[in-house]
Amino acid sequence: MPGKTTAQTDAVLNVLRATNITAPATVYVGLFSTNPANDGAAGTELTGAGGYARQAVAFGAPATDTGNVRKISNTGVLTVGPATGADWAQAVGFGIYDALTLGNLLYWDSLTTPKTVAVGDKAEFAIATLVVKED
Repeated sequence: MPGKTTAQTDAVLNVLRATNITAPATVYVGLFSTNPANDGAAGTELTGAGGYARQAVAFGAPATDTGNVRKISNTGVLTVGPATGADWAQAVGFGIYDALTLGNLLYWDSLTTPKTVAVGDKAEFAIATLVVKED
C-alpha cells in the first residue's frame, strides 16, 4: 500500500511529543522501478540511468479528497529526462525526497500507468497529477 515511510510517520507523531518537524527547503521527485514499502524497505530508484535525476517539485495547499483524506498535488509540469544512452527501466512509482541525492524518502506512491522512458523520451507529469495524501 502506498503512503509515507516509517521515518516520516514518526516525525508527524513526534509533534505530539513537542518535537518539531523541520521542513526541507526543497523536495524532489524520484522514480522507482520497484516500489518501496512503508516499513522502510527500499525501493529501486532509477539512479544511474543516463539523463535521470530527481526533480524539484512545488506542491499547492492541502485540499479535500474523498472521505476523510487530505491531499496536495504538484503546481507545475514536472519533467524527468530525457533518457540518454539507453532506455530506462520501467518506472512503476514515484517518491518524494528531502534531497536531490541520497536524503530521506518521505512519501511514495504507484504510478497509475507505468512508463518506460526510451532514449530521447522523458517522463512528464501534468499539473496536479503527482498527488500525496494523508488521512
